[in-house]
Amino acid sequence: MRGLLFATSALALAACVAGPPPEVATQAPALPDAFVYAPDASDAVGLVALLPVGDAGFDVLAQQALASSPTLAEAAARIEQARAGADRAGAERLPTIGANASVTGTRTSPSQFSSTLPPGISFDTERVSYAANLTARWDLDVFGRLKAQQRAALARVDAADASARGVRIALLSEIAASVIDWRTLEAREAEIRNDLAAAEDLARLAGVRERAGIAPGFDRVRAESSAATSRSRLSALSSERARLVGRLVTLTAQTAAQVQAVLAKETGTLDLPAAPATLPSTLLVNRPDVLAAAATLAAADAELAATARKRFPVFDLSGALGLLAFGIGDLFDSQSVVGSLAGSIAAPLLDFGRIQAEIDGAAAGKSAAFESYRGAVYTALGDAEAGYGLVAAADSEALAAAEEASSLQRAARLANTRYEAGLADFLTVLEARRAADASGERAAAALGRARRARVLLWQALGGSELNPSGE
Repeated sequence: MRGLLFATSALALAACVAGPPPEVATQAPALPDAFVYAPDASDAVGLVALLPVGDAGFDVLAQQALASSPTLAEAAARIEQARAGADRAGAERLPTIGANASVTGTRTSPSQFSSTLPPGISFDTERVSYAANLTARWDLDVFGRLKAQQRAALARVDAADASARGVRIALLSEIAASVIDWRTLEAREAEIRNDLAAAEDLARLAGVRERAGIAPGFDRVRAESSAATSRSRLSALSSERARLVGRLVTLTAQTAAQVQAVLAKETGTLDLPAAPATLPSTLLVNRPDVLAAAATLAAADAELAATARKRFPVFDLSGALGLLAFGIGDLFDSQSVVGSLAGSIAAPLLDFGRIQAEIDGAAAGKSAAFESYRGAVYTALGDAEAGYGLVAAADSEALAAAEEASSLQRAARLANTRYEAGLADFLTVLEARRAADASGERAAAALGRARRARVLLWQALGGSELNPSGE
């Protein structure tokens, strides 16, 4: 009865500081019904088709990066770290069992009892005891504090997993963009070489007419200056190429020679797939940053609940079962068996605001996590809108640039034909050639931007599964 009275009194006193955790409003963000820049209708194209998966260079580099990228390895280690924390939180809910053994020697001075002892009374001044014990302790977690901590740890695992997926998507998108830039450089180089060949032919023709005395030498000089301009543009591509190789070395953890060897592989012409139609709500389940923010919010909510439960009593059971003997031969005698069993309750009575301060901090952490989640949602919406808009604008630019290049090249050929027939002067030919110069390069660059825009849209929509073989 005395024990029951003590427990009831402790619970009554604990009720003075106990109570539910504070409410933190976390309403779901309002999402639009559709994307403004998304296409009205779309072919049934998969999200992965937005990547240059048919490019041999991208397929190999993506496979190498997924296998050996230090960034991905670090993200995987973060997941393992979070899982270890979750395992520890789960183990805290189980009993703790231990064992110990000891040998203790004691020497007592007879003078501490008096100078003389009654007749027939004596004791050993030296004694050796032998003990072996099996101990156990268990926090019953009546109010669910440990369970809430475990829930928070599991949510941290989900957040780490989503973050790792985000790293993977960012890595693949960077590789895809770099490979597209490399192929765009190759196309630009081919167009510049065509411009250079046309300018050199024009300079050669002007030289022939100069030596024949039917054209001034100034015509040849102007044609050669046009060829020199093309050579300068061609040389400028080297710095861009070196930058791309360095970037791919960082992304794939391969040497520059290996990267160049992979990029040298021939690849077919890549199409421009239509942008797949999707809904804003799909971002909540596809975007890794949104999933990570949602998991972090769940962890903050569980941590707030665990912190609030510190105001409730803690019930502990503990026990020990062992052997105690004063002679090594008596250690396993039945009379040497000893044991104990105890139950305890501990509750905060007056902590002068310590627990409340922790609860306020956890509530503020949950509010911050919710605002971070809202920010991730609207960032995803903005990225998707921008991605759709960039695809539409880049496609229009690529089409216009291709038509411009075709028209200017045709005009240059007609002017050259008329010049050879004596129906146009050299200045007309030179102006037509200068107008046509770089038009093909601009068209190639515009096409590269259109392909790059699709990679940005793929990343904005949350990416898609891409196995290590690049498929």
